[in-house]
Amino acid sequence: MAQEPKTSSATLLSEKLSLKEKVGYALGDVASNFYWRVFDVFLFIFYTDVFGISAAAVGTMMLVTRIIDAVSDPLMGALADRTSTRFGKFRPYLLLGILPIAAAGVLTFTVPDLGDDGKLIWAYGTYIFMMLAYTFINVPYGALLGVVTSDSQERTTLTSFRFIGAFSGGTLVAYMTPELVNLLGNGNEALGWQMTMGCYGLISAVLFTLTFLATKERIAPPKNQQTSIKQDIMDLTKNKPWLILFSLALIIMFTITLRASTGTFYFKYYVGREDLIGTFTAVYMISLAIGAASTPLLSRYFDKRSLLIGLMSLVAIFSAGFYFIPANNLTLMFIMQALIGFCLGPKSPLVFSMYADTADYSQYKNGRRATAMIFSAAAFSQKLGGAFAGAMIGCLLSSMGYVANQQQSPDSLMGILLLNTLIPAAFALIAVWVVKHYSLDEQTMQQINQSLYSTKSNVSTTPVQG
Repeated sequence: MAQEPKTSSATLLSEKLSLKEKVGYALGDVASNFYWRVFDVFLFIFYTDVFGISAAAVGTMMLVTRIIDAVSDPLMGALADRTSTRFGKFRPYLLLGILPIAAAGVLTFTVPDLGDDGKLIWAYGTYIFMMLAYTFINVPYGALLGVVTSDSQERTTLTSFRFIGAFSGGTLVAYMTPELVNLLGNGNEALGWQMTMGCYGLISAVLFTLTFLATKERIAPPKNQQTSIKQDIMDLTKNKPWLILFSLALIIMFTITLRASTGTFYFKYYVGREDLIGTFTAVYMISLAIGAASTPLLSRYFDKRSLLIGLMSLVAIFSAGFYFIPANNLTLMFIMQALIGFCLGPKSPLVFSMYADTADYSQYKNGRRATAMIFSAAAFSQKLGGAFAGAMIGCLLSSMGYVANQQQSPDSLMGILLLNTLIPAAFALIAVWVVKHYSLDEQTMQQINQSLYSTKSNVSTTPVQG
């Protein structure tokens, strides 16, 4: 449990995190992306082309299971906020969640010898287990960002490290997964997926452990704070900047999931170069990492709100331009994909840093702090966006005649093209409109932080033991 404060407010506000802690925190998102990026890029096509479920059934399953899972995010946030150990509130879950997420990954990518109904039940059950296991470890990991420092610029830098780690891990996953499936399966694709997820589980276990060891929790709620889960949720509904970010994250995740999940279909069926899926996705992930790495520099010259408006506008333009690229112009496809990735790269560091700011805003306005609830509800919006995107992919592909592992009809090819280009472009434009309503600029946050940390009674600043 946190001790009495021993650090002055001035020191707290100017405190800089060590490189070791920044890198250590980033490793947690490298670990997470051995799962999230597999879901994002490969899960839909795994279910249709390997597992043997129709596109419509996959879309429905993703919507139903992710809505169920999304409800668990605020519950996990409430649990984490009410946890108190010598290691802090959130760090212990990085160790407790290792075994569940490793087991769930293998089971989700196991193809059982069952009939169609049995396989669908298995898919529902294991995917729900997978999402719950991911929530159990990832919600506390995300909330950790809000308690390691109160400095807004340091949070932006830390989230940049985090998403450099995320996109680096995602690049490895995107490029290596098809190769590992072929290598470990030795011609048996179902076995290859099962073995690949087993390997990813072992790697993630090591990385989550390193994150636990490298990080410290420094910020605690006001002393003697006792609030109900209902009160935490009510605080969220009155937190306008958070509501705007909630909507923004949902819409941007819709944009990202549409392009990521249909990119595999695009290259397999529209371009006819399935062998380039890994390379194409890796280029995208590398450009995301470069974009994320540039965020601290960009945020010094542009406020977060203006930067997001400009970047999402460019995403809309480039995604729409992708529609007009001929199927044989591979060079232009890769260039455009890299540009989209670079523009989307800063999105995650910016938005998650802004979520941490809304936690400060909530404490400033209400006198209460629920960091994990803030971040868990953020995860809720992302999963909801991914769920709706998956449902749209399934419905549109099914309605336009998609048949797995067959030559596609012109209507089916058009559906794949639209899902990868013009539809994501439209959602990117909606995101631009939403972010214009965000109000917590740098000057406002400085005033809030000065008010919060002007007295020692508001916050505990001594790191918990680790």
